[in-house]
Amino acid sequence: MSGPHIKRSIRLPADLTRRLAEHAHTRNTSQTAIIEAALESWLSPDAADRLESALARRLDRMIRNLDRLEWHVELSNETLALFIRFWLTTNAPLPDAAMKAAQAMGRERWSRFVETLNRRMEFGPRLKGELAEDIMFGADNTERSPEPRNGG
Repeated sequence: MSGPHIKRSIRLPADLTRRLAEHAHTRNTSQTAIIEAALESWLSPDAADRLESALARRLDRMIRNLDRLEWHVELSNETLALFIRFWLTTNAPLPDAAMKAAQAMGRERWSRFVETLNRRMEFGPRLKGELAEDIMFGADNTERSPEPRNGG
């Protein structure tokens, strides 16, 4: 800023004062320079245009993220539908005599599946990472040690 300077005294909340001091120290500049830049930006006639532009960029990014999320949901739904159709067309219903044993085994396998899913969601690895490794190293990858299978 060129020209004469007029001294003003203002009161700022303690937290804002602390953040201003930290920001000035981090940027290796004076607090006065930061306050001047902020006031210039605030009072600038194109401030509304810059704000609108920033909001538009953020909205565009959010829309791209939502589009990507929609694609992943569609992929998951299609994958599940194909698996269910495959399962139903390749597995014949069981006779009544074998139904109880199959249901007991199904409950046990379901319990192990839920435990494995819970563990992987909390600690990994995620299937996406495994698929990327399979693509990178080939499906018969012997370099990585596979997770032990629990029969389910």
